[in-house]
Amino acid sequence: MTNYPIDMTVHPEVESFFDEPTNTISYIVKDPTSDSCAVVDSVMDLDYAAGRITHDSADAIIARIKERGLKLEWIIETHAHADHLSAAPYIQQALGGKIGIGSKIMVVQETFGKFFNEGTEFQRDGSQFDALFEDGDTYMIGNLQAFAMYTPGHTPACMVHVMGDAAFVGDTLFMPDGGSARADFPGGDAGTLYDSIMKVLSLPDEMRLFMCHDYAPGGRDYAWETTVAEEKKNNIHVGEGKTKEDFIKFRTERDATLGMPRLIIPSLQVNMRGGEVPKDKDGKPMLKVPVNGL
Repeated sequence: MTNYPIDMTVHPEVESFFDEPTNTISYIVKDPTSDSCAVVDSVMDLDYAAGRITHDSADAIIARIKERGLKLEWIIETHAHADHLSAAPYIQQALGGKIGIGSKIMVVQETFGKFFNEGTEFQRDGSQFDALFEDGDTYMIGNLQAFAMYTPGHTPACMVHVMGDAAFVGDTLFMPDGGSARADFPGGDAGTLYDSIMKVLSLPDEMRLFMCHDYAPGGRDYAWETTVAEEKKNNIHVGEGKTKEDFIKFRTERDATLGMPRLIIPSLQVNMRGGEVPKDKDGKPMLKVPVNGL
């Protein structure tokens, strides 16, 4: 494992916001020694059938930051999500801060730029974001040093963001009884995902892990916080020494049975643009639906 700047003595305050329509958890992460904070994996609300976008989920986060008198410094995307739309630009317009994502977003932009038949006006250089992180890159949230850890497999651009003793894992891991995310999207790979999960599980046992999604398997209450130790012991896909070969076999067979996420078409168009909705030639917001493409 790369020598990442881990500091388990720093305990940031983490406040969660659960979006039930997309089973997504967004977070406000506050530096314990200042009023600075970050937002991780925000959600923009979409009524797909009506083609209507609203911002209730983001407004709740904005209101909470204002209520607490916090300064927003970063708006972090763990990856280009395929199941919800990012509200990063909307939050940035209200509160400021920099929007950051892994540098491999350019791979996603190239892949889906072709899929959606985007013209040359769609930039595939990551310029829609304020910061493109490489593995091990650090950034500051007030006095809190955070770093990005490259964890591909679910997508080519996935990164886990570690802030003190808290790690935001995106879709690299689910809760122990949820296992792991699919690896069959373009650029995904089950073996690579296993290696990335092992990388996360090499963090200190006491590291708090915060999920991006939870689906309440078995009808339990929704949950999204666990630890490295708990995942190593009880994760149903990788825990208790399950091998890479076993994982690849299971993940490949399981993924072959899964349908596409309900919002994958709009999500990818918006999220590869940093949360901006694409526009038609007249400047009106417009989403495409490629037929028989996925």
